[in-house]
Amino acid sequence: MTEVTSTAPADRARASELGPVARFLRATELDTRMLGMIGALLIIWVGFHFLSGGLFLTPRNLWNLSVQSSSIAVMATGMVLVIVTRNIDLSIGSALGLIGMIMGVVQAEFLPQVMGIPLGGPSIWVLALISGLLVGLAIGGFQGFLIAYLGIPAFIVTLGGLLVWRGAAWWVTSGRTVAPMDATFRLIGGGPQGSIGATASWAVGIVACVAFVLLLLVARSRRKRFRFPLRPVWAEGFIGTIACAAILGAVWIANSYPWPIGIVRRYAEANNIELPEGGLFIAHGIAIPVLIAVAVGIVMTFIATRTRFGRYVFAIGGNPEAAELAGINTRWVVMKIFMLMGVLAAIGASISSARLNAATNSLGTLDELLVIAAAVIGGTSLAGGAGTIAGAMLGALLMQSLQSGMVLLGVDTPLQNIVVGVVLVLAVWLDTLYRKRII
Repeated sequence: MTEVTSTAPADRARASELGPVARFLRATELDTRMLGMIGALLIIWVGFHFLSGGLFLTPRNLWNLSVQSSSIAVMATGMVLVIVTRNIDLSIGSALGLIGMIMGVVQAEFLPQVMGIPLGGPSIWVLALISGLLVGLAIGGFQGFLIAYLGIPAFIVTLGGLLVWRGAAWWVTSGRTVAPMDATFRLIGGGPQGSIGATASWAVGIVACVAFVLLLLVARSRRKRFRFPLRPVWAEGFIGTIACAAILGAVWIANSYPWPIGIVRRYAEANNIELPEGGLFIAHGIAIPVLIAVAVGIVMTFIATRTRFGRYVFAIGGNPEAAELAGINTRWVVMKIFMLMGVLAAIGASISSARLNAATNSLGTLDELLVIAAAVIGGTSLAGGAGTIAGAMLGALLMQSLQSGMVLLGVDTPLQNIVVGVVLVLAVWLDTLYRKRII
């Protein structure tokens, strides 16, 4: 059977009347909103690179930027589902702080002093991580129950949670900073040891490229089977080429950032390696928190687009009354969303506390604003019913790029908050204009 890109002559006639850009977008089926975000991100990067005297677009800064974005990106994937159902979670930053403090106390004080398991024991980091996940699940379940079954507005419940969980984090240790973290647990936060190295990074990049190409082929096969219109072969090749180039380019940048000289020297001494005259180059490779964020993004995308639960979430956001009349247990779905949000907060807390090698009372402060901003900038509508996981993760990268660039330029923290607030309002305004145009 001959492959065709359209079965309707009228569609081909209308397509011939479009301009070259519109025909390209129609053939590739690229999301214009996502392209706009990528364009804005590139403009921000180039602008900060110019203003910082060439410091922004360097392997070191881009590698650090990816690590700094990981925690926010992880939580933004859950915030998409929360906002899609016309709810909000203002407590996520405080919940992260409490969970991080509990994980710190478990591995630095409770297990060594009470249970007799020394810091650095083979299972101490696992027990600490499990405790954080359980606390996050409990926090999310409790807030979800109040919202779904008692009918208290999410804004009020999570606003109260913002205060309660932050106070609870202080109460756990009476304001003390808990440190250090377990050595294995610290790998979750990145750093020279918390990266997978050059060889493994190239292997991950190649596997990711192969997987992406296979997904394109599977999607094309399914379209043929159900007699859906097919993209032109050149469009499939273009998408695959650009995606693989982006993946391998990111790996190349990660492998271009070497370990600091002092750490290399200590590593060489510990392993009886003679340092060459020009020094020893050891690449960081992809950081473990980045891999965690990517894995969470893939899983959350699958949940949102390929499961019954995901379809229920978007159905509730589109029309809650119709969803309930259709037989969807809307209360249970909403409660599960907040439970999932709590688990993602625990993952974000593990990344943040491991990166700091400490649990502090200020951990997660104002993270709720960055997470909400990332989801909204990524295309999640505050009116509910629309949003993408990939867009939220890209929004997290954009928000962190703004903060990183302003730090390089020496911008004061209050002004940084002003910029974040302005960007959030601007994003909502642009979303309103976009939806008026497509409706």
